[in-house]
Amino acid sequence: MDERIGDTVEAATDKPRRDGLQFATAWSVIGLFVIVLFGVIETLSIILMPVTFAIVVGLILSRAAARLSRSGIPPIVSGLILSAAFFVVSFLTVNALIEPLGNLTDQAPSLISQTRDRVVPILKHYKWLNFTPQTFSGKVSVESIIDNAGSVIAVARSNIVPFLIQTLIFFAALALFLAGRLELRQGIIMMFRRREKRLTAIRVLNAVEDVLGYYFATACLIYGGIGITVAVIAFAAGFSMPLLWGFLAFLSSFVPFLGFAILTLSLALAGFLTYDAMLPALLPALAFFCIHMVAENLVVPSVMGKRLEINPFLIFLAILFWTWMWGAAGAMLALPVSLIVMTVIDELLLEEKHRPKLPG
Repeated sequence: MDERIGDTVEAATDKPRRDGLQFATAWSVIGLFVIVLFGVIETLSIILMPVTFAIVVGLILSRAAARLSRSGIPPIVSGLILSAAFFVVSFLTVNALIEPLGNLTDQAPSLISQTRDRVVPILKHYKWLNFTPQTFSGKVSVESIIDNAGSVIAVARSNIVPFLIQTLIFFAALALFLAGRLELRQGIIMMFRRREKRLTAIRVLNAVEDVLGYYFATACLIYGGIGITVAVIAFAAGFSMPLLWGFLAFLSSFVPFLGFAILTLSLALAGFLTYDAMLPALLPALAFFCIHMVAENLVVPSVMGKRLEINPFLIFLAILFWTWMWGAAGAMLALPVSLIVMTVIDELLLEEKHRPKLPG
């Protein structure tokens, strides 16, 4: 009898230990899976990044593809038309930026020298930084740039080939995604056997297409207005290449927080290189800061509504993660990926959100 009681007590005390061990084992497996997944995402970035970009752009253009299909154009032809139109717009944009970027490269030595001459006297007032004129005593000249051109060319050459490969993968994936959009959509829906699950899949796919299309169409209009305003500010401030400033403002607005901060600092630096007084130097950056804050905190929420609101902290974490994974391209992908994830979660939890709260 005593032995049976002892075995029962030992089994009861051993059960929590087994449960704790199983819990730790399960989380260890999940942690290892996440680590391996991160490694795969980073290792296969040359393939995954352009394919992810193509899927996002394809989802944005899906409504236009649907309209072309309804007008009698076959899906393959509509996919080729939209991908070709996107290629033409991208080519014209890059071609328009080649000349100002070339001029900026030619002016790089003088800009670096001017920056050094302006920044060093300011930094000398902060003795704890230990900055002296000797810290930046190196002279920037054409000869020094030529001497270092070998390493620059090697780095550029090593990046050109992956960039061209990723560009080809992107446009091929975009054309195929748009051409086979209906078949892919039908395949995802038919993966589920129950009718309720299929209806949920249809609702999720429609919501993702609507959210991405509506967001980026509206964002292009708002951020395009910001870009035009920044170009006018740069022209009025006497900056060189005001159109380039406007395009950078438009492009950086799609990267929350990071793009806004970088462009504000760039405008402030350009102001210091142009003006000697503090107020005129900071005025372009302050004007952009105010315009962007009004657009992000008043215009965008009023136009987008609460449906597209995302926690700023989650967006910040997403930008950090995707920038760490894929660099600048990852930073631009952070927001659309966050929108997709948020939309999927909202649609899957739609029934629970509409449940009335019971009194406590």
